[in-house]
Amino acid sequence: MSHQQNTPGAVLLAPSPAAPVYDLSYYIKGAAAGGICCSITHGALCPVDVVKTRVQLDPVKYNSGLIGGMRKVVAEEGAMALTTGLGATAFGYFVQGWFKFGGVEFFKIQAVSALGEEKAWDNKVGIYLGAAAAAETIADVFLCPLEAVRIRAVSDPEFCDGLVDGFGKMLKADGIGGFYAGFLPILAKQVPYTMAKFAVQGSAADAMYASMGKSPKELSDSANLGVSLTSGVIAGVAAAIISHPADTLLSKINKKGAGGDGPMMARLINIAKEVGFVNLCTVGLLPRCVMIGTLTAGQFGIFDTVMNALGASKFHFHDPNEKH
Repeated sequence: MSHQQNTPGAVLLAPSPAAPVYDLSYYIKGAAAGGICCSITHGALCPVDVVKTRVQLDPVKYNSGLIGGMRKVVAEEGAMALTTGLGATAFGYFVQGWFKFGGVEFFKIQAVSALGEEKAWDNKVGIYLGAAAAAETIADVFLCPLEAVRIRAVSDPEFCDGLVDGFGKMLKADGIGGFYAGFLPILAKQVPYTMAKFAVQGSAADAMYASMGKSPKELSDSANLGVSLTSGVIAGVAAAIISHPADTLLSKINKKGAGGDGPMMARLINIAKEVGFVNLCTVGLLPRCVMIGTLTAGQFGIFDTVMNALGASKFHFHDPNEKH
């Protein structure tokens, strides 16, 4: 092994070998690309998320759709209200993207190493699902406090002045437990969402490559980017529908006094009864599909672009029976 500089920057910018090597350098590049793609996409869609959260918290007041909701927020509170929680969103989702995308790459590659190429190819959907569930669970431990501050700030615009102020106020008011009041619903939302996102995107991308009769390395960067964006939209809409009821619960549980004062599970059950199953599944779903479809396509597109820029060759499952 060569004695190169071992600083994170040196590892991140180190050129990858001609043949793909999935080592620490690769995982750091994957994690960095994941952090960048999630931070950019969630940050850019912050206004949509503000309106979506308001619709979920107060559907009677915000009953005129996405555009109408934006107009109402701007008319009552000014345009800057649409950027409420932007700091928590950008930072929180950088951390989450770091562990999510980096973790998925790590668990996926470890599974292939353990099972062998042939068995891994036969079970790739299961590997996508398992890798995504493990990576998302780890990522949510770090995301949950930031998401709690963001939702509190959106539901009560007077609550805080920025991320650091919000953290201090929540810590003082609710203690450490306040940051994790939404941990179960965030797991219930994010884990199925991420499992669907990576499994559907991976399967859709594989189907697109199969229909062209080409492997990713046989296509240009722009063609691969097109596959990432198209499969990302499909995955985003599927993931949004699956995770929407838990997303609504998460928005409600972080609103002060929601569901009464009992244990978290009792509060969640109370909220679900008050809202009703149909409303849990449908209120705010259209803006969420728009948001998550766009966001997921953007994430996979940016992830692949950043990986290429860092000189990393993204891991793809390989059919060992394929003739070369």
